[in-house]
Amino acid sequence: MCRNLSKYALIFLFLALSGLIFLLRNIHTVENWNCHTVSTLYQLQSRIQSSLVPLNLPTFHHNRTFCAHLGQKPSPEEELEERYLLDFIAWPGPPPHSTPPTLLQTSDPVHSLFAILPTKKGGREWHVGDQLEVLIQMHDFHGRPKRYGGDFLLARLHSPELGAGVAGSVVDHRNGFYSALFPLLWMGPAQVEVKLVHSSEAIAVLRRLREERPDRVFFKSLFRQGFMSETTVCNMCLPSDQQPLCNYTDLYTGEPWYCYKPKRLSCDTRVNHAKGGYLKHLITNKEALLFQSGVNIKVHIQPSGSNKITVLAPKDKVEEESSMKPETFDLAPSGYYYEDSWRPLGQIKIRRFNQSSAVAQCLKNKVINMYGDSTVRQWFEYLIAFVPELKEFNLHSPKNVGPFMAVDSTHNILLRYRCHGPPIRFSTVTSSELRYISNELDGLAGGPNTVVVLSIWAHFSTFPVEVYIRRLRHIRRAVVRLLDRAPGTLVVIRSANLQALDQEVSLYNSDWYSLQINKVLRAMFKGLNIPVVDAWQMSLAHHLPHDLHPPPVIVKNMIDMLLSYVCPEKKKRQK
Repeated sequence: MCRNLSKYALIFLFLALSGLIFLLRNIHTVENWNCHTVSTLYQLQSRIQSSLVPLNLPTFHHNRTFCAHLGQKPSPEEELEERYLLDFIAWPGPPPHSTPPTLLQTSDPVHSLFAILPTKKGGREWHVGDQLEVLIQMHDFHGRPKRYGGDFLLARLHSPELGAGVAGSVVDHRNGFYSALFPLLWMGPAQVEVKLVHSSEAIAVLRRLREERPDRVFFKSLFRQGFMSETTVCNMCLPSDQQPLCNYTDLYTGEPWYCYKPKRLSCDTRVNHAKGGYLKHLITNKEALLFQSGVNIKVHIQPSGSNKITVLAPKDKVEEESSMKPETFDLAPSGYYYEDSWRPLGQIKIRRFNQSSAVAQCLKNKVINMYGDSTVRQWFEYLIAFVPELKEFNLHSPKNVGPFMAVDSTHNILLRYRCHGPPIRFSTVTSSELRYISNELDGLAGGPNTVVVLSIWAHFSTFPVEVYIRRLRHIRRAVVRLLDRAPGTLVVIRSANLQALDQEVSLYNSDWYSLQINKVLRAMFKGLNIPVVDAWQMSLAHHLPHDLHPPPVIVKNMIDMLLSYVCPEKKKRQK
């Protein structure tokens, strides 16, 4: 009797679950239910689907070539460029150990120190135009000197009294010693700041994750046809030997993108794209000790002696700011802050756009197209908040996703923003709005009244560098085509910037990943006469904490740089 009851209970449970699943799959037909009931069931369906997604995640084998070499086969010239770029960003690692080092054998910022070196003539008197050199020596947690390099350090020379700051150039001597070099650009007080971002041992973990776990941020897409819907995992590289794939490789660029094929629906029923989540437990407990906030992630290194100097007037004569050429320094910064205002050290002279009327006048009769991630969307948001005449047009786009458009009919200004194509970690984006930057550029007529702003870096940190190189190569080709057919078009690139780090952020978006991407970005667009707004140095040189989306004072300086390229200061005629 009990056995029969157990049998009927199992049958009843199966029928109940089948009925619930059928109901959830066909919820769109239940038109007579009240809104609260329907909403509750939608939430339940969403939770069920979300809970099922991680169960279908792919299993990746340790094969670094799998993800990096998808897409169109590069030409011999492109392969040569790729090898050059990979060599260019090569990072020294710790020497091979018979057993992995313990935390106590890794770099400890508390035991490490730095010292300001005398001038080349042996004195301790510095003048504007000189170069300051700082020597840094790294120690482990036992207090013993490190004998190899590979640590990621940041250095800054700043003056809180003057609102001044400049990024330092760090040189790794690969023996536990590092040099930080600073051009002296203002008179008055200055003090040195050095931080350990990651130890060389932590960098080795980050490098391995980048090459072996491109799935540590995963994506998903909803497929729907009629009353049926399914959600599957998507990514740039998915193993094809585990489940059938839907291939969404771009027809024009060859950029690869895949989703696991739904069980009951076809590949052409994809509705949207969204961030799926972040994989956890990617590192061992021992490796996790290398990523501790307040211990070995962005921790100050203390000076041996004073970290302050006083910069005197130039020895010979007072030089004008415009004569401060960056090539006069060994490793030149792109600019510096003074009174919280950015002063570039290149050919462009920055203008201050402190009134909305000045911005509107600069952008008059122009179409400004912004493509990329949320760091350039921040520029779009700044402009529409600063210029009252720029009214955002309601495109019914999802918040923080876009596309967005703003119009100033008085000054004939059109401002547009669109996110770049996958990988994009935004919330839900409809499939029809997934556009690759290179294809968008090919659709522009261009001309002297067209401005293009590009920012593409933050969403590529979890992939091998080859993936980023390939994407930039397609964008570069499209930029060259645009400038060939419309030479008057202005193209401006926004570089990567520093951000706040803890253990979790470090594994996906470490500043070390951004630094490497930044170097590739600048190298690939070098020689094309395309200005770069150096967000990296502008965030490093400033006194405010690092943030993925920099604070308003830094954004304002970035916008001033952008507008200075759009509306350069007119040169005075010589009499």
